[in-house]
Amino acid sequence: MVNVTYDASGDLISPSGGVFNMGDIAWTLASTALVWIMIPGVGFFYSGLLRRKNALNMIYLSMMTVAMVSFQWFFWGYSLAFSDTASPYIGNLKYFGLRNVLDQPSIASPKVPAITFCVFQLMFAAITPMIAIGAVAERSRLGPLLAFVFAWSTLVYDPIACWTWNVKGWSYVLGGLDFAGGTPVHISSGTAALAISLYLGKRRGYGTERLAYKPHNTTYVVLGTAFLWFGWFGFNGGSALSANLRATQACIVTNLAASVGGLTWMFWDYRLERKWSVVGFCSGAISGLVAITPGSGYVGAPAAVLFGFMAGTVCNFATQLKFIFKFDDTLDIFASHAIGGIVGNILTGLFAQASVASADGITTIPGGWLDHNYRQLGIQLADSVSGLAYSFVMTTIILWIMHFIPGLRLRCDEETEILGVDDAEMGEFAYDFVGVESELMPRVEYNIGSSAGNREPQHTAATTSQISEPEKYPKQLSAEA
Repeated sequence: MVNVTYDASGDLISPSGGVFNMGDIAWTLASTALVWIMIPGVGFFYSGLLRRKNALNMIYLSMMTVAMVSFQWFFWGYSLAFSDTASPYIGNLKYFGLRNVLDQPSIASPKVPAITFCVFQLMFAAITPMIAIGAVAERSRLGPLLAFVFAWSTLVYDPIACWTWNVKGWSYVLGGLDFAGGTPVHISSGTAALAISLYLGKRRGYGTERLAYKPHNTTYVVLGTAFLWFGWFGFNGGSALSANLRATQACIVTNLAASVGGLTWMFWDYRLERKWSVVGFCSGAISGLVAITPGSGYVGAPAAVLFGFMAGTVCNFATQLKFIFKFDDTLDIFASHAIGGIVGNILTGLFAQASVASADGITTIPGGWLDHNYRQLGIQLADSVSGLAYSFVMTTIILWIMHFIPGLRLRCDEETEILGVDDAEMGEFAYDFVGVESELMPRVEYNIGSSAGNREPQHTAATTSQISEPEKYPKQLSAEA
């Protein structure tokens, strides 16, 4: 047991010599809970965008990822990312099993103990692979994802987190500015999603009207966005590791960038459909949140407006990349997170201000282009490109190694795609009625003539697999929506 004492101001004094502010500990722990709620938020957001027969597994994956990464972080993840004897690229096993991680000052702030910083950073480590594995939507086995999340967290997230936030990391030493995870969280996960999409290949029916479906539950999309927006105050504001003016400023710019991003994306979509799309608004809000993440502790409110506008614009148009290059990124993760993270890193290099960073009374930076520090943009670009390239290559290697290990291949069979991953892999459903008869039986299409009553039915084949016995699947009770 640790015998702690308190000074006259109420600060906690540990036997290791650390003096910790109780308010800072409280804010960091509260932010930990805020970031945790973001993880099922990602699950609900993804779930709402898919078809109902694949709705439940995304919510399950969000909880599975929390559990798996929590063990990995305890086992060696924290040590690989934040050991104080790390190399410029990855840590060592000094804190294996959280050995001696308790009352000593944390590597990021002397005002909070290492154990508080550890649990806060765990939430970042947990949400990152969840963002990435949304790319498996509708065509993956669930069991191998357990191994993938553990391996990816170890080989991709931990090294990037080390070089970005560890005081020994090469990007940190070089002067990279990434307040809350533009590269470790968003560029790494978005690029991993691209690698997963390319590895898995296209879903059954790609390029046909069968996949031109609308989100099955827009309410889930809004609910997931609400969880994410709410939690992002802890994601960015909590990264100050202190209840101070810098944390408050981070919360202000976070909310502002999300708001502008949501409006911008919605307006861009309105020009095409003449509809006020809540899905478009939610997508834009998340892209704004992604972009402001690296700069939230470095830029002022006017810059946050530009962050939101640029993210809502660039990420919106980046969703067309999957059509140009013909890859099946089901949920536009690469466009929203990888591209959004790059936008945020670049704008941070332009608009970072020493006066904003110093609002905590401690941090000193040379700033970005606004402060005439022109080399900062080059550093931001180097960090972004490094994170993108490393994540893509390493994710691809992990996937292909698993491909040749019996039982670890991710791609599911065609029957699972037809039934839905929920039924085939889980035997459970998000709703009482989830059916696939419309995919199993011949479809009837109508040619609409010049008059309302001139409708001529034309029968077409149901599936490429020629499955036509709905009685094989008695659980499926209603037509797929």
